[in-house]
Amino acid sequence: MEKEAASADRPKRMKSGEAPAPDKPMRSGFTTGACAAAVAKGAVQMLITGIPSKEAVISLPAGFDHAFELIEPVLNADEASCTTIKDGGDDPDATHQARITASVSWREEPGVELDGGIGVGRVTKPGLPVPVGEAAINPVPRRMIAEAVTGVLEEHGSAKGVRVVISVPDGEEIAKKTLNGRLGILGGISILGTRGVVVPFSTSAYKASVVQAISVAQAMNCQEIVLTTGGSSEKYAMQMYDQLTEEAFIQMGDFVGFAVKHGKRLGMKKIILVGMPGKLSKVAQGVMMVHSKSAPVDFGFLAKVAREAGVDESLAAAVAEANTATQVADMMTEANALSFFEKLCIYGCQHCLEHAGGGIVVEMVLVTLKGNVLGRARVGE
Repeated sequence: MEKEAASADRPKRMKSGEAPAPDKPMRSGFTTGACAAAVAKGAVQMLITGIPSKEAVISLPAGFDHAFELIEPVLNADEASCTTIKDGGDDPDATHQARITASVSWREEPGVELDGGIGVGRVTKPGLPVPVGEAAINPVPRRMIAEAVTGVLEEHGSAKGVRVVISVPDGEEIAKKTLNGRLGILGGISILGTRGVVVPFSTSAYKASVVQAISVAQAMNCQEIVLTTGGSSEKYAMQMYDQLTEEAFIQMGDFVGFAVKHGKRLGMKKIILVGMPGKLSKVAQGVMMVHSKSAPVDFGFLAKVAREAGVDESLAAAVAEANTATQVADMMTEANALSFFEKLCIYGCQHCLEHAGGGIVVEMVLVTLKGNVLGRARVGE
């Protein structure tokens, strides 16, 4: 077993689920990539020594060591395997409690050969950090696995190499809860993670998935993308823009400005936003991160737009005192002030265009909860 770091300049060994920043109130977890590296190390140790290990300690890119519990050891003359249960901490992750397994066998050539088995997806579309045809094991997890396994081989003076196969028995079912199919990752989940640690409700992970989706759209020669805030708005967007391929549709969540900027950076000529008044009215205000905690709806601004749409002063005053953007949308619909929605869309397009630095076409469509179009506009042509 590895020695724990004893000095301040060595990575600190953490307990299961402990976050590297102990002042955080929520419990951090560990990535599928970290789990894969741990089981690969444990399986190689067992293949060499013939003795199953109860844990494997690996150094994470986040800057500390962690001991992963190993279960279900299987050993024969030519192959060894073991499993760990992924602990996602308090992050709402589809892979939380997934079983991550590594099977290792000898190969005459030195080095580490890596592949994915059952439940690990295979890349079928370009634009991802893994080439088409290979197992969806991202670059950092690949490096972590190789380093963990090579360390064991060197420790025991082995001149042989090993073949490592990472599997996730329930991975194909888990993948149905993700957007892997849209990205062209078929047959299971991806083995992911750049730091080895899952930070609860991490915005960086979601942003990374948005960039990845836009990269796939670029690689599939999409000239325009449709950004939506969630599944419902995306469903309606797909009905409206049925001429586009599925790669063009990207759930940006609350990260409007981030997605728009990266859309332009990755060569999109046109960016379409489809959503409901609660989120997109904030974009019309100039807010580019539309989470409810980031910025409130500006009802004074909505009242101003209502006046521009020609409503009487009493209705504009009521808008200023409204509780939700949906309530305002209902007021404008009942008053047949439909130009209100078009003006909101124009404002939203202008702010997105400005945020991107120009050079693209921006279109915005406001829809109801049932998918009816309230208003639309296009700026930048």
